[in-house]
Amino acid sequence: MKIKRALISVSDKTGIIAFAKKLNAAGVEIVSTGGTMRAIKEAGIPVMYVSDVTGFPEIMDGRVKTLNPYIHGGILAVRDDPSHVAQMKEHKITPIDLVAVNLYPFRETIAKPDVTLAEAIENIDIGGPAMIRAAAKNFKFVTVVTNPARYDEVADAILKDGTTSGMMRMELAREAFRHTAEYDDCIQKYLQEQISK
Repeated sequence: MKIKRALISVSDKTGIIAFAKKLNAAGVEIVSTGGTMRAIKEAGIPVMYVSDVTGFPEIMDGRVKTLNPYIHGGILAVRDDPSHVAQMKEHKITPIDLVAVNLYPFRETIAKPDVTLAEAIENIDIGGPAMIRAAAKNFKFVTVVTNPARYDEVADAILKDGTTSGMMRMELAREAFRHTAEYDDCIQKYLQEQISK
């Protein structure tokens, strides 16, 4: 299936502009959040603000922005299930075919010598892992990219074929689940250290 819409939301913006340029050149519509959207827009690449998709503003200091059926329905819909397709149509949900997300820098935050517990807690990403896991679960239809080193490979496949291969999507999904597992492991270890003090 052709990749038509991508959601990009990254803390680590390494390579994101070049990636967005290639996606745009391949005719992919880009949806994005806050700082990522500003960076893409400033580079002159067309981008849609996530709030324009959800119909809801980013709230609670950015704690809630992508946790919405217009996002998760677009990612999780089983594209060859007539019931899912009908529900997408009924609720005006547009499929999201590619998710490029990396997470709040929790590990980097807790590495600071004077970090407070409150600061550490604010750097626990919620929406990011939810989108990554949703896309990885639905790898039959959705490409998930958590590692900037994979941007060129993914974009080049889309430029060439309009999509990515099933095997590439499964490998990217495996990487994505490893990424969220390591992230959660880092958080639980940090909290254990706080309890043990």
